[in-house]
Amino acid sequence: MPQMKRSTKLVLAALTATAAIAGVALAADAQPIIGLITKTETNPFFVKMKEGAEKAATAGGAKLLSGAGKSDGDNAGQVTALENMVAAGAKTILITPSDSKAIVPAIAKARAAGVMVIALDSPTEPATAVDALFATNNYKAGQLIGQYAKKAMAGKKAVIATLDLFPGQPVGIARHNGFLQGFGTAGITATTTAQISTGVACAADSFGDQAKGQTAMENCLQKNPDINLVYTINEPAAAGAYQALKAAGKEKDVLIVSVDGGCAGVRNVQAGVIAATSQQYPLLMASKGVQAGINYVKTGKKVAGYTDTGVTLISDKAVAGVTSKDTKFGLANCWGQ
Repeated sequence: MPQMKRSTKLVLAALTATAAIAGVALAADAQPIIGLITKTETNPFFVKMKEGAEKAATAGGAKLLSGAGKSDGDNAGQVTALENMVAAGAKTILITPSDSKAIVPAIAKARAAGVMVIALDSPTEPATAVDALFATNNYKAGQLIGQYAKKAMAGKKAVIATLDLFPGQPVGIARHNGFLQGFGTAGITATTTAQISTGVACAADSFGDQAKGQTAMENCLQKNPDINLVYTINEPAAAGAYQALKAAGKEKDVLIVSVDGGCAGVRNVQAGVIAATSQQYPLLMASKGVQAGINYVKTGKKVAGYTDTGVTLISDKAVAGVTSKDTKFGLANCWGQ
C-alpha cells in the first residue's frame, strides 16, 4: 500500500510537470497582445503611427489594441485606455503621453503587473517611468531649423515669434530651446527643462492647432509688427501663422520654420509657405515599438533606454553648412494626406 501511494505521487508529479511545461509552451506560442495609446486619433502624425503599428503587428502575428485621448492633453482618457489594455492581457503598451507627469502612476501600475511600457515621440517625466523611449530627438529637430533660419536671415536682425505647444510639455520645450540654440542663443542645452525666452519678441501657445496658430500670430503682430522670423511647434501652427501674415500683407517679409514633416507641411515647404521643416518618422517609432513588444513576449527580454528614430531637414532652398533634403525626398517619406 505505501508503494502504491508512492507510485501515485510520482505519477501525479510527472503529470503536473508535464502540464507546467505545456503551459509554458502555450504561453510562448500565444499571440502577443500589444497596446498603442496615442494623444488623439485624428492627428495625421498619430494616424501614421497607428498604421506603422498595425503593419508591424500583422507581420509579427500580434494582436494590436489601440486607444487615444479625446484631445491633446487628455490624460484621463489615456489612463482609461491603459487600464483597459492591461485588463485585456496586453504585455507591451506603447504610449505617446499627453501629460508627461500625470500619466506616470498609471504606467507604474502597468509595469508592476509585468507589462513593458514604451513611450513613443514624447518622453515621460521622469524618463525612467517607462522601460524605453522611441522618439525623434526633438532638441536636434529644433536645432536644425534654428541653424537654417540663422543662415537664411543672412545677417539681417531677427525679430522672433515662437508659436509653441503649451506650458510644460517636454516636446514643446525641446523644440523651442533647440531652435533658439541653433539660431545662436547661448546657454541652452538639451537638458534645459524650462522654456527659454531670451531673444524672443513674442511667445504664444498654439496647441499645435492651425486656428489657434493663426490667432497666436495675430496677437504677436499686434504686440510687435516688425516680426520677421517665426518658429512654430508644428506645421498646422505654421499654416495658421501664414494665414495671419497673409491677412496683414506680411507673408513675403517673414521667414517661417517648423517641425514635423507631414505631407501637408512638406507641400507648404514646396509652395514657399514654410521655408524649412524638420521631418520626423512616426511609422518607424511605432513599428520598432511593436517589434520590441513581440520580442518581449517570446523571450522575456525588455528594451531599455532611448532609441533615436531620426530627423531630416527639408527645404527646397538649401543653405551652406546645414545638411538638408529637398521636398521630393520629404514627400516620399511624409505622413498624412
